[in-house]
This record gives sequence, C-alpha cells and structure tokens, in this order.
Amino acid sequence: PLHGDVVAYLRALEAALIATAARYGVAVERRPPYTGVWCDDSKLAAIGVKLARGVTTHGVALNVCTDLSWFDAVVPCGIDDARVASLESLGATGLTPQEIAPVLAAELAAVFGQRCAPLQADSLAALRDLAASVRNAA
Repeated sequence: PLHGDVVAYLRALEAALIATAARYGVAVERRPPYTGVWCDDSKLAAIGVKLARGVTTHGVALNVCTDLSWFDAVVPCGIDDARVASLESLGATGLTPQEIAPVLAAELAAVFGQRCAPLQADSLAALRDLAASVRNAA
C-alpha cells in the first residue's frame, strides 16, 4: 500500500512500464529527476497523474508502434535534449497496443499487489458511471 505517497505511486507506475518493456526484450530505466521510462536519451513512456481530494486519475502513454515522426516538432516533457522512442524503434517489432495492454495490466496488478480479472459489460458501465461522478465531484 502506498498510503498517499504520490512519488511512490509514480515509481510503481514506472516499474510496471519497465517490466512490460522487459517482457519484449527492451531494456529501459528511470532517468532521474524526470518521470517516465527511458532508453538512453529517448523517452519510451510518459506518465501523467492528477491528485484531487485524495483520488488519483492517471494516464500512462507507452509508445508501442507509434509513428515517431509526429514527435519531430515536440520537445518531450520540456526536455530539450530528449527524443521519443517506441518499443518498435527499440527492437520489439510486430507488436500492437492490443497485444501489450493485457501485459501492462498484469504488470500494474503485480506492482500494486492486485490481480487482473475480465471486466463484464455491466461492470464497465458501472465503472464509467463511477468515473464520471468522481470527475464531477472534483
């Protein structure tokens, strides 16, 4: 349990992303003081977290087979000497986001001490309603 430790939460998200990349033979790491997952000076995964009233909403962006030319005019996270990478550009070819999603979900479950289970359609609707109520309350 992280008990409100936002930095530990970010590090746990990074750990799951690092473990996911490792499953495909891609060695990545943290690059302090920056958040995210890196291979040398290239950012493979970005993390965005919002904390409001003790509730976190977050997103991770793991570039799988992304067309990296879209990032040519972007300074990743405001870091001038950084580039953007994808699993594909780092040697893990032929993958799709749909293939990676359950692997990342399993790694997230592992770092947070949880388990993954299939989500039924009615549960998904209830989850969407809950998310909407949290957004409206924030």
